Amino acid sequence: MSKENQINEEIRDKELRVIDSDGTQMGIMSRSEAMDLAAERKLDLVNIAPKAKPPVCKILDYGKYRYELQKKEKEAKKKQKTTQVKEVRLSTFIEEHDIEVKAKNASKFLKSGDKVKVSLRFRGRERDYTSKGMDVMKRFAQVVEEVGDVEKKPSFEGRSLIMILTPKTDK
Repeated sequence: MSKENQINEEIRDKELRVIDSDGTQMGIMSRSEAMDLAAERKLDLVNIAPKAKPPVCKILDYGKYRYELQKKEKEAKKKQKTTQVKEVRLSTFIEEHDIEVKAKNASKFLKSGDKVKVSLRFRGRERDYTSKGMDVMKRFAQVVEEVGDVEKKPSFEGRSLIMILTPKTDK
């Protein structure tokens, strides 16, 4: 059993700082005195600060205490915002209308709060046209600039040119 969840008989320390269920300090007392006090009130003695000198124990209903902790964790998890990375693939010799269609999809992703990874893969002899690929990336960034910012400028990763866009922050 971990030291954080020590309750009643699991507490081995001889002296404890005891706090009542309403939060008032009852002072430092022996383990047996604290156990008797908790039993008298039909509550549990829970070690809430095991590393303190002396350890801090609170008299409370352990089931209710665990329920409250779980409730807090659930609430914190609910408020957490997760961002995903969506990918849009371009090609070296892409037409203007196709860039606009892909940019429209990327804008949709950015508006929903996701990051967008724009990748342009060079196949075979297209490798000779890296400057054309850079131009395509710059053009794409211009089309989506009102909804997204460039987090990572276009750079090579193997045969691909990669750029990362993030949703625009309001200032």
